[in-house]
Amino acid sequence: MKEQLQNLLTKCIHDLIDQGLLSEMPSKVRLDHTKDKSHGDYATNIALMLAKQAKTSPLKLAQAIIDQLDGADFIEKTEIAGPGFINFFLSDKSSTAVINEIIESGDGYGTSNIGAGQSILLEYVSANPTGPLHVGHGRGAAYGATVSNLLRSVGYKVDNEYYVNDAGRQMDILSVSIFLRYLALCGETIRFPDNGYQGKYINDIASNIMQTYSDAFHKESALVFEGICKDELEGGNKESHIDELISRSKELLGEGFKSIFKVGIESILSGIKKDLADFGVVFEKWFSEQSLIDNGLSEASIKRLQDSKHVYKKDGALWFKTTDYGDEKDRVVVRDNGNHTYFASDIAYHLEKFERGYDKVINVWGADHHGYIARVKASVAAFNHNPKKLEILLVQFANLYRGGKKVQMSTRSGSFVTLEDLRSEVGNDAARFFYILRKSEQHMDFDLDLAKSKTNENPVFYIQYAYARINSVFKQAQEKGIVFNYQDADLGLLSEESEKSILRELSRYKGVIESAAMQYEPHQLAYYLRELASQFHSYYNACPFILDDQDLTQARLTVIHATKQVLFNGLTILGVSSPESM
Repeated sequence: MKEQLQNLLTKCIHDLIDQGLLSEMPSKVRLDHTKDKSHGDYATNIALMLAKQAKTSPLKLAQAIIDQLDGADFIEKTEIAGPGFINFFLSDKSSTAVINEIIESGDGYGTSNIGAGQSILLEYVSANPTGPLHVGHGRGAAYGATVSNLLRSVGYKVDNEYYVNDAGRQMDILSVSIFLRYLALCGETIRFPDNGYQGKYINDIASNIMQTYSDAFHKESALVFEGICKDELEGGNKESHIDELISRSKELLGEGFKSIFKVGIESILSGIKKDLADFGVVFEKWFSEQSLIDNGLSEASIKRLQDSKHVYKKDGALWFKTTDYGDEKDRVVVRDNGNHTYFASDIAYHLEKFERGYDKVINVWGADHHGYIARVKASVAAFNHNPKKLEILLVQFANLYRGGKKVQMSTRSGSFVTLEDLRSEVGNDAARFFYILRKSEQHMDFDLDLAKSKTNENPVFYIQYAYARINSVFKQAQEKGIVFNYQDADLGLLSEESEKSILRELSRYKGVIESAAMQYEPHQLAYYLRELASQFHSYYNACPFILDDQDLTQARLTVIHATKQVLFNGLTILGVSSPESM
């Protein structure tokens, strides 16, 4: 109905242009679903937007638009509200018309071709492979996967990508952490560095290395720590301490250091891939940061920036003039020791992304990377690509609560709740749903107790229960020998207020999908499904579905069958299952 109404409004504006009252079409005809039913089903501010162009008051233009609507049988009445809003009240016939469309379209209902096949590269999660995914990463995974599903549902071609940060200092710290745990298994007494990775998974990887290589990498601890500066808890500097350990380990192990790294990264990355696949999150491509170094793109991208005079030398380092593109200060891309910064890798990666030819590139980042946006967009512009084609979506961290108390977490110390632990405790469905229940840029508190509860306060349970309830109604109908046939249903028999409410709610679904997709806001769909479930539960409690009156029975079964389809379609987009019984 929203689409039909938008088309009608567009035609009205074209008619007014032909009549000379307006001179040009607006870029978009905005039509919003009203929250207050006394204001109708939909409202538009188009008269307010175009009044200046029409050289008349918004009230007069609103009336002129309404005068063009004659003959639209799906509109019961219109009202002009406030300074010039137009409220539309749809007819009962318009609400029932959507039912057959839902049933006939089935799993495809709600899809559209707004994206017209445009290609999007969507990168998300991209957590450092220094340990298992934790609950913070889970939010980015659920959000990115759902945004991808939404964009695909409105006609975009989306490729999901995970950027594997498998190069640089963090990887060296990971390798040293594994090496030192391995030495402990060899019987060496060591003081583990304050800045090392301390999770149990490090011990597990070290054990695997011991089983595969035996004592091939064994070095005496005295040799490893000889001359190494003190650690932080010993009154020294933890950064210098770990860096010296890295250098010493590389010196002692030679190619063995790479072997330890290879076992570590493969173990952690395979765990990450399994975690995400089990969570229903699938990537078309896993892009290695190390590949940028191996194929020379990291070096070549800096050379291109130098050749185009976007890079200058100061204090022995190379600086990228990001201030030319609105950044607050210039950024180092090559340090005075010749090592490339993380930013240099990001420059090369985004150059590679854009040269693949996608119509749009979307990154989902943690909110703590907000200050990084300007410099990355600057690098895109410096290579003569359009920075507007790069969109950055930010996701806030998720706080975990159990028994009303916040669960404390630290990745480096290893005291964190993994995504696997969370899924085991609350289930995939609750995790996927709760993660997207708020706007991505808002902080969220994940209540474990609520997520596990089987009560109406748990939104995912409430929605799934509506779906299961509908199944139980059809099972009862089948047991009574009733043959469901929506094609012969007389929807004009639906006169109860609860029926009209659920019909209006069903007619909103397409608009919700479009809005949620175009604004990258999965929570809109989550809230819609919760409201639809509420409307169904009210309907269930107010009206019997199986009656002596066979015509009314068929009409009501048709409505709840359509409701079931919309619940299924919406939950599928969110990555949540639709249980047949509960």
